[in-house]
Amino acid sequence: MGLKSYKTLLKRGDDEFIVNKSVFIGHGTPVHSEEEATAFIAKMRKAYADASHNCYAYIIGPNMGIMRYSDDGEPGGTAGMPIIEVMKNRAVTDACVVVTRYFGGVLLGAGGLVRAYTRGAVCAIDAAGVGTMYPTVRYMAEIPYPMLNRLDHYLKRAPIIEEERTFADTVTLTFLIRTTDEEQLLSDLTQLSDGQLEPLRFDELFWPWPEND
Repeated sequence: MGLKSYKTLLKRGDDEFIVNKSVFIGHGTPVHSEEEATAFIAKMRKAYADASHNCYAYIIGPNMGIMRYSDDGEPGGTAGMPIIEVMKNRAVTDACVVVTRYFGGVLLGAGGLVRAYTRGAVCAIDAAGVGTMYPTVRYMAEIPYPMLNRLDHYLKRAPIIEEERTFADTVTLTFLIRTTDEEQLLSDLTQLSDGQLEPLRFDELFWPWPEND
């Protein structure tokens, strides 16, 4: 895998707040192409067709090669630019943020708009959650039942993502680990099982790991 790790949004998320009677709703979602970003923007515009503005920004590509934004009728530089600046500061890519505004009758001024759309972008990103896309490998391991409790105790503190667990003559566990953790984890599992466990590596992929993992 030649690509390096990069940050993106983990899921679709929304949050809202009120500033001087105007309602702002931040929407964030992961996207994998410019087409997905524009489709999400169109979906938000349709869902909030009665809103005063649906301003947006999106960044596409592991190297943040594509950046687009729109003020959607707000004064130039007061909406789309603040949104994309938040995204750049959080270093998220393959992501789209739309901030919807329902005008409440009180003018906010240029500074007030910048602050509100900045806050809207922060709310959207926080609601969607940020994770890092790391080169990741998928493993399968057969666990003898007498070893399961000991293994579970280890897994609670290990940097893995358990995907599936099936029960038959043995317990079959499917899990993900970052390639950077692979050598240490395999060593730990060998030591934990006195060499009995032989995890099978069967896939390589990029996977979004939460920031705190």
